[in-house]
Amino acid sequence: MKRHTPNTIRRPFANYAHAVEIPAGMRLLVLSGQLGIGPDDAVPADAEGQAALCFANIDAILKEAGADKSAIVRLNAYVSGREHLAGYMAARDRYVADPAPASTLMVVTGFAREAFFVEVEALAALP
Repeated sequence: MKRHTPNTIRRPFANYAHAVEIPAGMRLLVLSGQLGIGPDDAVPADAEGQAALCFANIDAILKEAGADKSAIVRLNAYVSGREHLAGYMAARDRYVADPAPASTLMVVTGFAREAFFVEVEALAALP
């Protein structure tokens, strides 16, 4: 896969590529948005803990598909307030592979349950 970050536009705000090119012959794996909830229904009390669990869930899905985080070409993340940005970014920065995927981060008004602060969805390309 090839990352594109042209010198003619502003550099990314964080560790992500402006675009990722997927070569012919690869399969796409589309992951639904993952919330910070464990198999025991436990929800961490902070955005960083929830984001870490979102990424752990993404890892589990990728593993089942025979891949790892290096297959991720795009992350879409949603946080329920600007106060949760730093926690999300700390977990994200620990998680993303090098080279980084394309990424979008949005602040939304909320999720299905008030306890959730973060949701992360991914797109992966597998051989």
